[in-house]
Amino acid sequence: MSNSKTRETDLYDPVKCLLEAQGYVVKGEVGAADIVALRGDEDPVIVELKTGFSLSLMHQAIDRQRVTDAVYVAVPRGTGRAFAVSLRKNLKLCRCLGLGMIIVRLKDATAEVVLDPAPYRPRKAPRRKARLLREFARLDGDPNTGGSTRRGIITAYRQDALRCLSFLERNGPTKAARVAAGAGVEKARRLMADNHYGWFDRVDTGIYALSPNGCRAMGDYADEIARISAP
Repeated sequence: MSNSKTRETDLYDPVKCLLEAQGYVVKGEVGAADIVALRGDEDPVIVELKTGFSLSLMHQAIDRQRVTDAVYVAVPRGTGRAFAVSLRKNLKLCRCLGLGMIIVRLKDATAEVVLDPAPYRPRKAPRRKARLLREFARLDGDPNTGGSTRRGIITAYRQDALRCLSFLERNGPTKAARVAAGAGVEKARRLMADNHYGWFDRVDTGIYALSPNGCRAMGDYADEIARISAP
């Protein structure tokens, strides 16, 4: 997201002032780097300037990590929701790459460090891992091609719904308890009551049948129903 009216050189003075205020000696266009800053015997700080976030900027910054761990990207602050979303996503990316980030306010020529370089240590999410492993265990076979869009993906929940659907198609309106036993779906009553896909109609207390959408789904998912029903 670049601003055609902004030049990379517009970012130089604010970033230089920021670093000099922290005791660095700053020089521009040293070797391949946009900015190099030195302070005593510390490793050099390198800053790459761009008028907006881009893959090219990240590539350049990663290349500078061969020289020093203290590498920052610097971009001008934008406005509106689009910039806020871009900033959040690119902060996450910089954190993953071990890069720092500087945001420059052009209207008052100031710069702010919003992220310092640091080794990436992702915070683990045990609940997500548990859900992933449960879904893997429950999923019958390998019904999806990796990289497919999420719409129409066969999940373990959808497979259970198809089992209930197939049982009702064979047996007609049936009590939920019998569907659970016959289809091998322990939570059949809850699944049909929630009716997430619109495939079921409750025709009486605790009794379910196929809805018109359910009849269409029998054709749409015929191959998957045959696969999960095979002995």
